[in-house]
Amino acid sequence: LITDVPSDLAVDVGGRSFNLHKFPLASQSGRIRKALTQQKEPKVSRIDLSDIPGGADAFELAAKFCYGVSIEITASNVAMLKCAATYLEMTEEIGKDNLDSRTERYINEVVVTNIQNSITVLRQCESLLPATDEVKLISRCITSIASKACKEELSSGLSKLERNSSIKKMNEKQLTVSTNKSEWWAKGLTGLSISIFQRLLSTLKSKGLKQDTINKIIMHYAHNSLFSIRTSFSSKDRLSEAELQKQKNLFEAIVGLLPAASKTNIIPLGFLSGLLKTCLTVDATSPSRMQLEKRMGMQLHHAVLDDILIPANLDNNKLPRFNTDVVQRIFTIFLNLNEEGKENNRLYDESDSIMDLEHSTMTKVSRLMDDYLTEVAGDPNLSSSKFLPLVELLPSHARTLHDGLYRAIDIFLKVHHSIKESERCRLCKIIDCKKLSREASTHAAQNERLPMQMAIQILHHEQMRLRKSIEEDRDSCIGSGHFERLHISNITGTSAVNSPRDSYASVRRENRELKLELSRMRARISELERDHISMKNALVRQNPENVFASLTKKFSKLNSLFRAKGRQDDRTSRKLFPF
Repeated sequence: LITDVPSDLAVDVGGRSFNLHKFPLASQSGRIRKALTQQKEPKVSRIDLSDIPGGADAFELAAKFCYGVSIEITASNVAMLKCAATYLEMTEEIGKDNLDSRTERYINEVVVTNIQNSITVLRQCESLLPATDEVKLISRCITSIASKACKEELSSGLSKLERNSSIKKMNEKQLTVSTNKSEWWAKGLTGLSISIFQRLLSTLKSKGLKQDTINKIIMHYAHNSLFSIRTSFSSKDRLSEAELQKQKNLFEAIVGLLPAASKTNIIPLGFLSGLLKTCLTVDATSPSRMQLEKRMGMQLHHAVLDDILIPANLDNNKLPRFNTDVVQRIFTIFLNLNEEGKENNRLYDESDSIMDLEHSTMTKVSRLMDDYLTEVAGDPNLSSSKFLPLVELLPSHARTLHDGLYRAIDIFLKVHHSIKESERCRLCKIIDCKKLSREASTHAAQNERLPMQMAIQILHHEQMRLRKSIEEDRDSCIGSGHFERLHISNITGTSAVNSPRDSYASVRRENRELKLELSRMRARISELERDHISMKNALVRQNPENVFASLTKKFSKLNSLFRAKGRQDDRTSRKLFPF
């Protein structure tokens, strides 16, 4: 700094040595002045300032300031300069307009008046702990961020009300910009340490920031902070034990920041699912896992399949691909909460709208379960002891249609062909033949993987369904005959009055045709009943292969009968309604 004057002071800072002069430094720094007065040798002095906040870089800027060199104070270095000025005691008592007053003025005029500058300074404060806490810079930045965030949220809400009252139509892009305008600063908080972040959240809540905004801040922070865990476990380079423990502590702290679980405090299921997957990856404690499972169970009717596809073990190819135990616990939580909700509704509200909502919720969850079962059923490493409890978990009234359940069980039986016969029967017993569509019944009746007893049940149900259909058609035919007689009477008009003999003969002819058609239907029903009895007797005399072929043949008869009946109905309708 002063090249033509020999140095008379050496300052050691973190491995670096600065050859300087006593007078400029002592005139601005009270700490250096005290250190020099304690030196015994007057000619050459050496002092050690290795513990100065900010290290050699901070001391270099402070030394330049002592020599009168103009230094630029910015949001990136003001924290370091403030701590260095405090450490070196560069106050107004030592020198006029000293470094401490300069940095204080910058903080008051530039930092705390702007939320982005406050975030920048707060991030710089972490590397200077505990000095930044001693000068209360962290608390000032946190208070500034919280106050500005609440003001922005309030102003954003007021401006939105004004827009809604003055502008009825607004394009989607404008709505998105206005919604995200008050949340842009939340992304800048992701680089903070968990301890500073916790302090900031606490202040935001005390200042009255909305919980929805706080939830978004937590999600931004968690996504960026836990990213290293997901990337490391998806690559060959894994985290060390120390780093994994650090991430485990970070994860549990983030879970602890989530608001209390309730129906009004909703956290997106995709985010909860990601946290749960990370929880299993880092082997977090049971309370954290149980909290996430409960939250997912409360919102399960909003979930999609990807939300509950929880990977099990990525290293061992002999273990199942998915963690079915976690999913079973989540569905159990949902069922328990749903049952509690029903009890409360019975006590306070029994309206149809509540019952319809419960039915709709259960239907969504049953479809989600069927999709999940279909996805995991194809895993050859999934044992029947894991699959069976999932299949049996939902109550019988949950599913209105059993096609999805049948498809999942069929896939499981196809992949696990060596399953025990008792387990095969136990699985198929859950399928309700009455809740299968006609296409699923046709497939199931010809499915060799199903037990023979189930194929017979399906065939019997189809027979009952056919009989009911025939009876309904018979009743409709009788009704249509009566309608036809009335119609004929209307369209013949005067001729019917003039020719009663012709009209009576026509009615008798139509009655004879209807009686003949009913006789044919009764004969077909009797034939089907005889076939059913013969099939039962065949179980005793024949081997399973022949019985199954007989079943398939009889079921084909049913299909042909449906087709024949359809053609007959079509001919009858054309006969009765020629127009």
